[in-house]
Amino acid sequence: MRTPHVVVVMGVAGTGKTTIGPLLAARLGVPYAEGDDFHPPANIAKMSAGTPLDDDDRWPWLDAIGAWAHGRAGLGGVVSCSALKRSYRDRLRAAAPGVVFVHLAGDRALIEDRMGQRRGHFMPTALLDSQFAALQPLGADEAGAAVDVSGSPEEITERAVKALAELPGAS
Repeated sequence: MRTPHVVVVMGVAGTGKTTIGPLLAARLGVPYAEGDDFHPPANIAKMSAGTPLDDDDRWPWLDAIGAWAHGRAGLGGVVSCSALKRSYRDRLRAAAPGVVFVHLAGDRALIEDRMGQRRGHFMPTALLDSQFAALQPLGADEAGAAVDVSGSPEEITERAVKALAELPGAS
């Protein structure tokens, strides 16, 4: 399956964006970009210290992701980005109007357990509550789909591929 879409794999920390994003990109035959790589060092330091980012911290990060997505317009690509708030997704769409979202969603206990098992990531489990508090699920007018994160990475990726195929304008 090939798609001209640029797909933003979104969700709270620990849902598997960094795992599912590359798998989805491989299935779609498009490049993958790790959203965390777009954070300036100050953001990573802040999160590593257990301090949630505020919107002023996020705007340059979202703009950098939006610029990448804009550059992939018509070519396709997958990028991970929490994109928790509607205003963040609006900012990404302003830069790259054709983006679609795959919202990795799941039970808080499952996500917390997965976060506790990962090593070497700057986002502490302590920030999970702030992530869920900020989360605004996709609106009915937003191009995208929610995908359950239970099961294996392969099962989650398969659900994402199917969800994308069912979106209007999917190829």
